[in-house]
Amino acid sequence: MKALLPSLLAVLGSFGPLAAAIVEKPLEYKSGDVVCEGWQAYDDAVTGPRPGVLVVHQWTGISDHEKEAARKLAALGYNVLVADIYGQGVRPQPPAAGKEAGKYKSDRPLLRARVNAALDVLSHDARTDPSKLAATGYCFGGTTVLELARSGTALKGVVSFHGGLDSPTPADGKNIKAKVLALHGADDPYVPAKDVAAFEAEMKASGVDYKLVKYPGAVHSFTHKAAGIDNSKGAAYNADADRDSWFQMAQFLKSTLGR
Repeated sequence: MKALLPSLLAVLGSFGPLAAAIVEKPLEYKSGDVVCEGWQAYDDAVTGPRPGVLVVHQWTGISDHEKEAARKLAALGYNVLVADIYGQGVRPQPPAAGKEAGKYKSDRPLLRARVNAALDVLSHDARTDPSKLAATGYCFGGTTVLELARSGTALKGVVSFHGGLDSPTPADGKNIKAKVLALHGADDPYVPAKDVAAFEAEMKASGVDYKLVKYPGAVHSFTHKAAGIDNSKGAAYNADADRDSWFQMAQFLKSTLGR
């Protein structure tokens, strides 16, 4: 048996690593004078630069939900950074979360500055191919990645999961260089029909390559299991919408980033 061991190890070694390891860790960076603490995830078995995907959190700041998404995206071969829009240590819970999110939604230049700072960190990471960048976001984060696109940043694609679709400056749609995928709960009470119509009008007027997917029976936060399943509350998990929206995003990223 001892004689066979070196040969066995040689055979196993010829197949390369038996399992890739997803590395996950906090990543501190600055936006102006504000210290932010994002969350990075990547597959350490992937060699060389790979496409980068920015993930933007919902209204309570970085949570396990975004970290799980980052982990799954890293397993697909992307270098992932979860942006910290609020700043280090700012993780408000309802009702304070509404006030914190509102501060940025009412100051779109500030929101754009915070998210662009995170994208800059991701694009300059040695693991990232800066020519292949995309951004995804949940709820507040969905609004944020659309603002990132409207700021004119050179992205290949942006994906909004149950995000706000309104824009105080719809003419900024002309700055969008990315393809846009908006995944929307058709019964979401927090995103009124007029906002959906205005979003589509903005995309069409600006000549943006976009796709809007509406999920019948889904309300706000349909990817969040912690939201429960009671649609009457306006925010609830929907397993079918969650499953399909992830599939839609994965296919979208594959086509836009080439991975």
